[in-house]
Amino acid sequence: MADMIKVSGLSVTFTSAGRSFRAVDGVSFSVAKGESFGIVGESGSGKSTILKAVAGLVKFQAGALELNGQAMGFARSRKERQLLQYVFQDPYGSLHPRQTVDEALREPLAIQGIAGAEAKIAAALAEVGLEPKHRFRFPHQLSGGQRQRVAIARALILHPPILLLDEPTSALDVSVQAEILNLLARLRAAHGTTSILVSHDLAVVAHVCERVAVMKDGRLVEILGADALRAGVAEQAYTRQLVAASRGYARGA
Repeated sequence: MADMIKVSGLSVTFTSAGRSFRAVDGVSFSVAKGESFGIVGESGSGKSTILKAVAGLVKFQAGALELNGQAMGFARSRKERQLLQYVFQDPYGSLHPRQTVDEALREPLAIQGIAGAEAKIAAALAEVGLEPKHRFRFPHQLSGGQRQRVAIARALILHPPILLLDEPTSALDVSVQAEILNLLARLRAAHGTTSILVSHDLAVVAHVCERVAVMKDGRLVEILGADALRAGVAEQAYTRQLVAASRGYARGA
């Protein structure tokens, strides 16, 4: 199967106050068309920086990135930006507080010059399990789970072939997390979307993704299948430590 995303030797360096910090160091992986790929690691491991580099939100200083066979840099055309959409960690922070749900969903259609907004907005809301009554509410009038559903609907309303998910459930109550994860799995199956999910929660990634990349200090430690991750079968000691730590946390919760 052809690769939808191909990352080769990607490196990202940030400079502040005259000092440089290598956030991502020579990372390579590929994601097949229709695959759900996970990236896990501790805070500061570089996982979210990789996602932002793929999205064109931060520059990479070395390596190469291809989306659907096209080489990508930081500056991208409107057509290139149509290849992907991004769902952020905090659904309240990613939605404009003075925009209704209708306005939030209408905006990307207007930017891309896509007609038929009324029908597309109604269909997008229904697809993520929101009712017509939610359409003209503001973000503060919605629950956390409902806000994240709006963010997902906004990302998918343009039918992008690639969806980038940055800790999409970490800001939600545990009772709501499973609902959002099941929604994402159902939508991916329905649309055949290629996705990258970034999370520090191994259980979340194993539930949604087919393969998982483990990051540490900006470097890729290993890539393993979700079944191996759930079973704790890993070649690298660091990955085994992560699995053991996540299980210990779950038992103590």
